[in-house]
Amino acid sequence: MKKFGSLLLVSIFAGAITLGAYKLFFEDSTITILDSNNTDSVFNTSYTPTSANGSGINEIDFTVAAENTVNAVVHIKSVTKGRTGSSPWDFFYGSGNGGSQRAQVGSGSGVIISSDGYIVTNNHVIAKSDQLQVTLNNNKSYDAELIGSDPNTDIALLKIETERKLPYLAFGDSDNTKIGEWVLAVGNPFNLTSTVTAGIVSAKARNLGRNQSFIQTDAAVNPGNSGGALVNTNGDLVGINTAISSQTGSYVGYSFAVPSNIARKIVEDIMEYGSIQKGILGINAINMNSPYAIKEGLNEIEGVYVSGVEEGSGAADAEIQEGDVIKQIDKITVRKFPDLTGYLSTKRPEDVVEVTIDRDGEQFVVPVTLKERQTLVVPIMGLEVKNLSKDDMKKFDTKKGVKIVGVPETYRGYGLNGKVLLSVDDEEIGNIQDAKNLFGQISKYGKTSITMIDENGERERLIFQ
Repeated sequence: MKKFGSLLLVSIFAGAITLGAYKLFFEDSTITILDSNNTDSVFNTSYTPTSANGSGINEIDFTVAAENTVNAVVHIKSVTKGRTGSSPWDFFYGSGNGGSQRAQVGSGSGVIISSDGYIVTNNHVIAKSDQLQVTLNNNKSYDAELIGSDPNTDIALLKIETERKLPYLAFGDSDNTKIGEWVLAVGNPFNLTSTVTAGIVSAKARNLGRNQSFIQTDAAVNPGNSGGALVNTNGDLVGINTAISSQTGSYVGYSFAVPSNIARKIVEDIMEYGSIQKGILGINAINMNSPYAIKEGLNEIEGVYVSGVEEGSGAADAEIQEGDVIKQIDKITVRKFPDLTGYLSTKRPEDVVEVTIDRDGEQFVVPVTLKERQTLVVPIMGLEVKNLSKDDMKKFDTKKGVKIVGVPETYRGYGLNGKVLLSVDDEEIGNIQDAKNLFGQISKYGKTSITMIDENGERERLIFQ
């Protein structure tokens, strides 16, 4: 027993010596003591801002946002009636000589934005459809009415009639979304019921060749997701999923959404005015990737370089000049053209914006009153058209239509310039926005008819295929 006690004492003594030696020779001797009498209130720390939700995905809760969103996202089925030709003439010229009727069915998603059944979706989901059907997350189906659409922003507004109030999503402020922020994409890919995927905001103000401003995310979006919701972790609607970048047609890592501020403005225009109200600044911007811009070093400018100012525009009234660089509009920093166009897409004629200009190294702010665009180039055919002036209405004896003031090389042999365009595929044109929408809906592979009138009052109908 005495031998055991001696061994125990030796062991304890040896351990104490080992611990003391470690403390003395190896352990870092820097010690910070905090007590109530410590007068040193400054600490060395990282100045990198941290998320309130924590740094790891496991610390973020998606469940509440997902539960609130899935019930407000619907499945949309669009039916387009066509005819199958029974002869070569039917194939080229339609079904006038016979043929059987055939229905083409497409599908997509939509987001309920009010308890009484208003639904926002993509225009390409419902374009040229003869019948629309909406299926809620509880599998109840309703016929839907198209209230209005805007092919330019790819937004459409539908309405269903129900006997009870519906769950819906509130629009969030897409200007406040940040790169790296977690988002959820909710839709109906591959005709499945509501599906939730997660990702982050990869970029903002992405331009896909349409002078549009998209939110880019890496949340998985596939065919059928179009028109679905992009929400933040609070469940706020920050975008309408609309496109993917893929060579296969399926998700490969990039998806794009129309920012909620643009979608909300389009919806409000349709409901209040019946058409899209677009306020323009009235400037022309140089293509930063053009050889001229690269040669002159303009491609290295952070901002929008003004290459021209439209006569009679708000920019002209504010004395913005060629060579100015737009650095900011209201509180939005402008680094590239889509930053500017994306913000202006949320504005209407007569709205006033504060534009920060850099002129020869000096920055100043000018207020600009946005005006309604009077001329534009229509898609597909590329004709430049303008709204009719009072003199035009008197000269051509019409209050409807738009005047053709520019014709691309492809169509210069048809005598189009200077005539008034009255309709496209028998759809009447009231102004340049109508013309833009109608030309945006035509197919590159089908035939298109346009009706014009000249100064002598003679009508002419041309068919392009």
